Amino acid sequence: MSADELLARPAGETAPLSPDDAQLKAVLEAIVYVTEEPLSPIQIADAVGEPRERVERLLETLVAEFDRPEHGVAMREVAGGYKMGTKAEHHERVRAFIKSLRAPAKLSLPALETLAVIAYKQPVTAPEILEIRGVQGAGVLKTLLDRKLIATAGRKNVIGKPMLYKTTKEFMIQFGLKDLSELPTLKEFEEIKRLAMGDESEPPADLAGSAAASSDLSSEHLSETGSPEEGSSGEV
Repeated sequence: MSADELLARPAGETAPLSPDDAQLKAVLEAIVYVTEEPLSPIQIADAVGEPRERVERLLETLVAEFDRPEHGVAMREVAGGYKMGTKAEHHERVRAFIKSLRAPAKLSLPALETLAVIAYKQPVTAPEILEIRGVQGAGVLKTLLDRKLIATAGRKNVIGKPMLYKTTKEFMIQFGLKDLSELPTLKEFEEIKRLAMGDESEPPADLAGSAAASSDLSSEHLSETGSPEEGSSGEV
């Protein structure tokens, strides 16, 4: 390519791909589009029988291409892999459209509170969650386990050896997190809870206090008994 052609190319525009690269890029785009879970470059490279370096280079080309404002979806790294989704600036209009089609699946407020405690204090035991929330939540933990938002992480080496819980890859996918360092602040998590509950009003003060209390979790073993049982009616 001549110097004149290089100078004439608009800023930010990449060099044209070879026919083989262009075809492989289209295949990679289709693969990421049709899969529900994020795919790592190594998974994709093994599946298509191409070098990892070539796959990574073309994936980055796709990331840059979908980052342009004329695209309503983006390709980004989530939980160690690549996934396509709507851009943040379009979330409100897309959410409104989805709500017009069907009611979104919701987690109950106790489930969201429990999920917040686990996310910020993991690995954490049921007694430690009980210490923060003030009520037992065996039914809530089962709900989160069933939805694959949390998983067991062995047992804590204290008297009684209570089960430890942690968040999962599905949790990161649902919340659009690349890794746990991208967890929202407690204030942002309160907003997430409000939106998930479909409540336009401010969250009650006691709920905000419950979430903030997660930062003061004691490391001492807590008793499994002696606290009121979580109500199970109406929980999702």
